[in-house]
Amino acid sequence: MKELVEVIAKALVEKPDEVVVTEKAEGRNVQIELKVAPSDMGKVIGKSGRIAKAIRSVVKAASMKTDQRVNVEIVQD
Repeated sequence: MKELVEVIAKALVEKPDEVVVTEKAEGRNVQIELKVAPSDMGKVIGKSGRIAKAIRSVVKAASMKTDQRVNVEIVQD
């Protein structure tokens, strides 16, 4: 799932080298944190959070195959 979020985020931002994705697994629960450059935060979140919701939907659909609960969080430094 980490790679999926990373590919999506790098396609959206202007500074793909500053995209950092971390993954923490606890049993069936997986926490994915996405960090991007402050200037790219709006591109990842989108208007009214639409892009962020879309990223979460794609990851949720992909996680159905692995029977895991994946939570994607977009964090600021």
